[in-house]
Amino acid sequence: MGRCKMPLDMYDLKPEGMIAYLRYNGYHFNKKMCEWAVKQMRMISPTTGKEERLEMLSKEKVEEMLQTNGLQLENLVGYDHVYVANMCSADFWGKSIKDEQQMAQYVKDMVDDTDQKDGFIFNRFYADCCHNGMPIPWEDLL
Repeated sequence: MGRCKMPLDMYDLKPEGMIAYLRYNGYHFNKKMCEWAVKQMRMISPTTGKEERLEMLSKEKVEEMLQTNGLQLENLVGYDHVYVANMCSADFWGKSIKDEQQMAQYVKDMVDDTDQKDGFIFNRFYADCCHNGMPIPWEDLL
């Protein structure tokens, strides 16, 4: 029996704001959505051990980090790479990711993952928001 190639959420009802967002951005981050998503991120401070907000890595900083480490993204769309770098910083920095070279490679590995369907990074973010009961203010993020 063959694999189903159709997304299983294809027939889910989507809010009107989400449909408008997807019409302009597809399943990818634009600048506003990326900034909003990063504002929701928290990290454990390595110095205090307390949860705190993440200081966002800018698009320029992420691109500089990739360039400094000799990496070029083949499947770059919108702000997906910026979201991945910030998520990596919040979740893995100082643990499994020890330095900027490893972070840059992680961003490349995620963005250029050849066995993933287009939009998988944004789709994972959306699934996490749904699972965590976090509504997305779609109209504000167009």
